[in-house]
Amino acid sequence: SFAKEEDGTIVPVIFDPATYYGDREADLAMTYLFGGFGSDFYEGYESEWPLAEGHEKRRTIYNLYHILNHEVLFGGYMGQARSMISQILRF
Repeated sequence: SFAKEEDGTIVPVIFDPATYYGDREADLAMTYLFGGFGSDFYEGYESEWPLAEGHEKRRTIYNLYHILNHEVLFGGYMGQARSMISQILRF
């Protein structure tokens, strides 16, 4: 794609069609699904911008959406979803 700068110059750009503005914990929560990232990533993130207390519990809530979505699309995730719901209800 192309965009026009303030001075009128046309420049090539890449627009991300999947932009997201929301809680950073939602993005971080998803990194724990399907294998996750290495501990260095999480330690580095925490050292730069510490997460608020309770983020571990909110991670389960955020990830439940993705697990339910995978159940609808692919099947085989209902057991995991039920386990997550039970965990959430015990908070």
